[in-house]
Amino acid sequence: MSEMTAEQAWIAKELSWLSFNERVLQEAADPSVPIIQRIRYLGIFSNNLDEFFRVRVADVRRLAAFSTPSKQEDYKALMEEIHQKVLKLQRRFDATYSANLKELRRRKIYIVNERQLDEAQTEYVRGYFHSHIQQELVPILLDDANPMPELNDASIYLAIKLSYEGQVRFALLEVPTTRIERFVRIPGRKGKRGKVLITLENMIRVCLPQVFRGIFPLDSAEAYTVKLTRDAELELSEEVTQTFVEKMAQSLKRRRKGDPVRFVYDAQMPNDLMEYLVKRLGLGRLDSMIPGGRYHNSKDFMRFPNLGPAYLDAKALPKIRVPEIDAADNILSCMREQDILLFYPYHSFDYLTDLLKTAAIDPAVKSIRISLYRVASNSHVVDALLNAVANHKEVTVVVELQARFDEEANIALSQRLTDGGVNVILGVPGLKVHSKLISISRQEGNLQKYYTHVGTGNFNEKTAEVYTDFSLLTYDQAIGDEVAKVFDFIAYTYKRHEFKHLAVSPLNSRERVLDNVQGEIDAARAGKECGITLKCNNLVDRELVDKLYEASQAGVPVRLIVRGMCSLLPGVPGVSENIEAISIVDGYLEHPRVYIFRNRGKPKYYISSADLMTRNIDFRVEVTCPVYSPVLQKRIQNIIDIQWADNVKARMIDASQSNDFRPRKKSSAKVRSQLQIHSYLATGKLPRLPKLDYRPRVKLKKGKKSKKD
Repeated sequence: MSEMTAEQAWIAKELSWLSFNERVLQEAADPSVPIIQRIRYLGIFSNNLDEFFRVRVADVRRLAAFSTPSKQEDYKALMEEIHQKVLKLQRRFDATYSANLKELRRRKIYIVNERQLDEAQTEYVRGYFHSHIQQELVPILLDDANPMPELNDASIYLAIKLSYEGQVRFALLEVPTTRIERFVRIPGRKGKRGKVLITLENMIRVCLPQVFRGIFPLDSAEAYTVKLTRDAELELSEEVTQTFVEKMAQSLKRRRKGDPVRFVYDAQMPNDLMEYLVKRLGLGRLDSMIPGGRYHNSKDFMRFPNLGPAYLDAKALPKIRVPEIDAADNILSCMREQDILLFYPYHSFDYLTDLLKTAAIDPAVKSIRISLYRVASNSHVVDALLNAVANHKEVTVVVELQARFDEEANIALSQRLTDGGVNVILGVPGLKVHSKLISISRQEGNLQKYYTHVGTGNFNEKTAEVYTDFSLLTYDQAIGDEVAKVFDFIAYTYKRHEFKHLAVSPLNSRERVLDNVQGEIDAARAGKECGITLKCNNLVDRELVDKLYEASQAGVPVRLIVRGMCSLLPGVPGVSENIEAISIVDGYLEHPRVYIFRNRGKPKYYISSADLMTRNIDFRVEVTCPVYSPVLQKRIQNIIDIQWADNVKARMIDASQSNDFRPRKKSSAKVRSQLQIHSYLATGKLPRLPKLDYRPRVKLKKGKKSKKD
């Protein structure tokens, strides 16, 4: 590698994000992963890529179109890099898909197309089509005299070429995957063992002439799968006469008409149909046109059924009970005795709903305040809050209407809560409320006492089954008082509050995190114990990255566990030699944010809702909370130590974005952190781990100053 400066040691977050999705694709190709889970990883990869284009690529595309001329060229170059990387990943996806189909066949599970059906199967498909599918189809004939229909970017379409009497017509047909399962089981071949699936679009292909029956005397009908991805940016009008909810509803309608940013098509599509669609959709040189196979919207693979046996799918880990809570009279009395740290999905989310249900019926509880970003459908959290109102509690809920892709659900949620008597606050103008807070006020004697929750994940039963996240439940009145102040800030942003314990975005988070890093730099220069461990989803804030480079140059060992985007480049000579970074991709989605500073031998521990991104630090309401309990500090340290020792699912993050798995010595035991963490929480016993070395790899020479000085 050529020598880099700190200014050059930076990778665009979009390219880093594609490296993350490549790690997901690695799981889809890993033969040690059960085959059904591998198929679902293909779905996760596809779903991730959809969101990437809707958000990240759409943003770069806007910048390429509207920035200053000098900047435009930079963004156009980035768009080309993105395009080439996506094409490379698409080829790997297709190869992985083919390999996984072969493995399914080996297990006597067959995904067939319309050309592979025997006569009996064809008759079954025709019957299924007439009874379940035909009534859901709305074909659209295309012609220049009429506007192009607005394609739904959550759907796939069949682009159809109709030939009759020497003429050619084109049509579009939405595949109704939201109303009918994408994968349909059909009978196997007579005399053959095995389980057979066919996709919904291939069933339509079997019966395609029936869709246009009586319209044209068809000679032939050919169907090719296409998918359009649109810009998901919400543009909120500035008309003061509109309510925020009205603005949001109108903006969501405009999103459905957003500019196209990606067009994925069957590479076998004839040129005349392809050229017609490109012209009518208004696709330009800044739009990504990606050839693929017959199957798009592979996110549906996330729901791929396991037709058995059970070992073909990943085995669910049993929930771990929390003896302290189970032995207590109720969860509130347990909190009075000790701080509690829940770690989903290892622990059950039921403990959280139990907290709200208990508060709802406790006569001494006077008020409940909570911030909701994403909730599950049929949410027990929401039910508990409505029950609290019925029990005469004062309930305040902050609902973030701008939770991306959950906006419509949250509009409906806010209405339901309002109808139920809840005081609803619809976010903060100019900021997203992303903090995960509960503040319960209880009358105890003559005093008002707080029972407080600060977490890293959403109050969502569904995601708590697959996202790892921390929930801190505390009776610490100092923290409780400051969490109450955060709710006051959300309600009245013009009021300013002092926060001694909490770091609150956008008020003091940047200052706090930079001060903590500076403290480690000062410790290193003084020859004292130092070290930084950061676990997060994304690390892309320029000022923080530069500060971590400064720390590395000062001799501070920096350990990073970053799931997704990481613009920082570890191991660059003279810049980041003391920084190591890994990413863990496994059955659960790693979601907690944990920050640990060695602090001259008296470590500081924090959990946070905030990723280390400029938007989270400066433009959202986020809360970073210290963990003071020595017992819980030790637990967090042990969990992070297990993750740092992972040599099965950990990939190295390096300057080359290689995504190499962490090397393991033949003599070393395998450490798969998610399984080992479950064992540790269940038994209290740590596995045998390599000792963490907090000494810097490259020491700062005596009297030498870092480049920042």
